[in-house]
Amino acid sequence: MNVPEIEDRLEKIEMLLSELIQQKSQKEWYSTADLAELTGRAEFTVREWCRLGRITAEKEANGRKHEWRVSHEEVQRILNHGPRPLILRN
Repeated sequence: MNVPEIEDRLEKIEMLLSELIQQKSQKEWYSTADLAELTGRAEFTVREWCRLGRITAEKEANGRKHEWRVSHEEVQRILNHGPRPLILRN
């Protein structure tokens, strides 16, 4: 193999590795700690958003405790638009 062929192959390998890393770093579900880190907010704040319905989240049993989990799609919505406004009810 000559040098240009090797360079082309290495470039393709680097591109594929970059795509694999991006796919692996994208989770299907995020914890409140993950979302807190992504948004720069306290984990307590993210749990309150879940509790108040400001973000769509599900509770998952984890042993004796139940923890909120947030889908990747909802995380993207939150990062782009923020949590929904709080609706006060009388």
